[in-house]
Amino acid sequence: MTKLLKKRTSLEQRKAWYGVLFAAPWMMGFAFLFLIPLFQSFRFSISTLKLATGGFITEYEGLANFKTLLFTHPTFNRTLVEAVSKMLVNVPIIIIFSLFAAVLLNQRFKGRTLARAIFFLPVIIASSAIAGLETNNFIANVMQSTSGSAEEGGNFLQSFELEKMLLESGMAKGFVFYLTGAVDRIYEIIGSSGVQILIFLAALQSISPSLYESAKMEGATGYEIFWKITFPMMTPLILTNTIYSVIDSFNNNSMSGLISKTAFAQFEFGQSAAMSWIYFSIISLLLLIIGWVISKRVFYYD
Repeated sequence: MTKLLKKRTSLEQRKAWYGVLFAAPWMMGFAFLFLIPLFQSFRFSISTLKLATGGFITEYEGLANFKTLLFTHPTFNRTLVEAVSKMLVNVPIIIIFSLFAAVLLNQRFKGRTLARAIFFLPVIIASSAIAGLETNNFIANVMQSTSGSAEEGGNFLQSFELEKMLLESGMAKGFVFYLTGAVDRIYEIIGSSGVQILIFLAALQSISPSLYESAKMEGATGYEIFWKITFPMMTPLILTNTIYSVIDSFNNNSMSGLISKTAFAQFEFGQSAAMSWIYFSIISLLLLIIGWVISKRVFYYD
């Protein structure tokens, strides 16, 4: 009995060390590449930064930069609220659309590989490797003209007819406005869903076929199979994709543009650092709340 406990303990310790070894590159990168700039950014946020010959000079100001942003800055609060509101609206739609698209792409049909590539194409177009090319301006103009022509042509899905039809069906007004707003942003949603679709697709392919075979032998319908097998098995990846989508939505929006403009156009480095810290704190708080809420519903299959 004692030998068995010792073996079990050594196995658990070995697994723990494997985990530490797996996380070691990230911890080293954080310590050497991120920790010092993080500390320096906080120092800038509580100081006034002035450029001087051969470098810069910092003058301690305490919380003056934070007070200016929260109480007197003309656009900071509005831009921050818009960024958070946009995230809260778009992330659920992105997760639902990604899961739906992954389930469809997981079916067997001709041209499945091409269909998967098409869904991932917006991620490649929006990547930093392509963003600097002049051809990307042409792609953006094409997408903009396509979107504009759809709106001017009276696209049925974006028109008043869809909203009227849903309201007449008895749906709540707030939910109808949410759906029609999602349709209006369909290009943005598809462009933000490529990575999530790949993650969901990989998770779907990892589900054991024996679970589906057993369910079919028991007479389960496709609807029951999805909600009793597929969806519970996907909940760990729903948590992963939700966290990724939240971070991705905050990475490139009007708030990040305001931070960059304040630093490199207006040369207010102290205010820019304070904006970054407020923004970072709100993102961290939202991630903790979202992760805590969703993790309570996550199902782990052993």
